[in-house]
Amino acid sequence: APDAYCLRLARAKAEAVAPAAGGRVVVAADTVVVVEHEVLGKPADAPDARRMLRLLSGRGHDVLTAVAVLAPGTAVATALERTAVEFTALAAGEIASYVASGEPMDKAGAYAIQGLASRFVARIDGSYSNVVGLPVATVYRLLRDIDPRWLAGYPELNDGAESPYL
Repeated sequence: APDAYCLRLARAKAEAVAPAAGGRVVVAADTVVVVEHEVLGKPADAPDARRMLRLLSGRGHDVLTAVAVLAPGTAVATALERTAVEFTALAAGEIASYVASGEPMDKAGAYAIQGLASRFVARIDGSYSNVVGLPVATVYRLLRDIDPRWLAGYPELNDGAESPYL
């Protein structure tokens, strides 16, 4: 299932990096695009990017980002963010031009909402930063849940305690 797949990858990334982190907090994430039950990661090549964009053309899809946070002495905390995105219908020339830009090649689903592909997005329902690839509010919530001292930058929320992280 896409949710479990995405969570597994984020957790594996965090656990792989943790031994080299020197006791620091590790934040890892993985993003996939899901359309009609097909998981779209990063395209293998230009023809694959064109295939993905044809799949997304004129329809909705979900962007899933799993986040894993690992702090020393804690279990891995994970969360999954889901955002619904709707694309306009794309002409073959638009797809070809976008793929030729090179932008889709390292992006899940072969597009970057914050880049040239922003013109293809008719609507989103959910977190914009999730579609970019890192749901900021979700990361903050996980960090805060692990240790409320993450709020030290906001003394009115944290009784004025100093944070060891800032």
